[in-house]
Amino acid sequence: MLRRFKKYGGGARGVVTLMSSSAPLVIVGGLLYAGLFVKAEALVQKVEPPPIERRDSFYGVAAPDSRVVWAAGAGGKIVRSEDGGESWARQITNTEVNLQGIAAWDSDSAVAVGNDGVVIVTRDGGRSWARAEIPASGNPNKLFRVRIVGDTAWAVGEFGALLRSPDRGETWSRALPEKDRAWNDIAFVGDAGWLVGEFGALMKSGDGGASWDEVATPNKASLMSVAFRDAEHGVAVGLTGTLLVTADGGVSWQQVPAFTREHLYSVTWDEGRWLAVGDKGVMATADAGADQWQLGRVADGDVSWRTQITRAGSRYFLAGSNLAVLDDTGALSVAGHKRM
Repeated sequence: MLRRFKKYGGGARGVVTLMSSSAPLVIVGGLLYAGLFVKAEALVQKVEPPPIERRDSFYGVAAPDSRVVWAAGAGGKIVRSEDGGESWARQITNTEVNLQGIAAWDSDSAVAVGNDGVVIVTRDGGRSWARAEIPASGNPNKLFRVRIVGDTAWAVGEFGALLRSPDRGETWSRALPEKDRAWNDIAFVGDAGWLVGEFGALMKSGDGGASWDEVATPNKASLMSVAFRDAEHGVAVGLTGTLLVTADGGVSWQQVPAFTREHLYSVTWDEGRWLAVGDKGVMATADAGADQWQLGRVADGDVSWRTQITRAGSRYFLAGSNLAVLDDTGALSVAGHKRM
């Protein structure tokens, strides 16, 4: 009995020894199988960029009401706010060219224009933007600005580009023949219209833009923007601080003595005063007579260049090297950044 037990015991030890010696092979085999046939799923977390980034520049801004604001700029970017500038959302434009100007009929319908003759239109608040066709041209037709008069949209740009759309951006035609001269802005009061452009060029229309006549000005610097508070009183601004005023509907213009050498890119009439903005944070203001101007800054410490200023509710929105909001207390905040 003792011998059998020892024999049995020796067999058991042999089994244990065999199992111990084969364990590494089992482990290695399992690891090899896992390496060849078991694929780990990589967890990639997609990080969405903010709608407004530090490198963004915006050239045009439109505010059809106190809550809705659109801004258009470099790389085909358009952003929209529905809470008066508190928050912003990026919209898909399907274009990568710089958008120079934007205008809106209401919170649903808007049009933007830009380089290479690009014109895009939305009818659904910017959820979708569609490309509109403009008249064919052998010139670049870079479009600088778009304005709205009733249902009609007017776009201006290089090589004498003056385009008109009577149907909210669906179809476009030329209102003037092409010419080696750029138009930078257009304004209307009723049937009276005014065009301003490079080298002090200025034209006037009395029939809703059907015909245009040249107007002489005491200035050869390029005019960048024009605005009227009624059919008689207007202001045009331009490079090297150029500032012209008229009190007879644009038949004659007087030059305001220079008080800055900074370029002025945009002028608007708002709440009983004129406002003009331009390079290095400059902002010039005047009362209704437009004869006494004061030079200041958009905000203390602000040296950004500004291409447009418009109002929505109690706030001003400024396009340029960034998208800025100026509230009724005079505090300036840059969209997506800190308050100044």
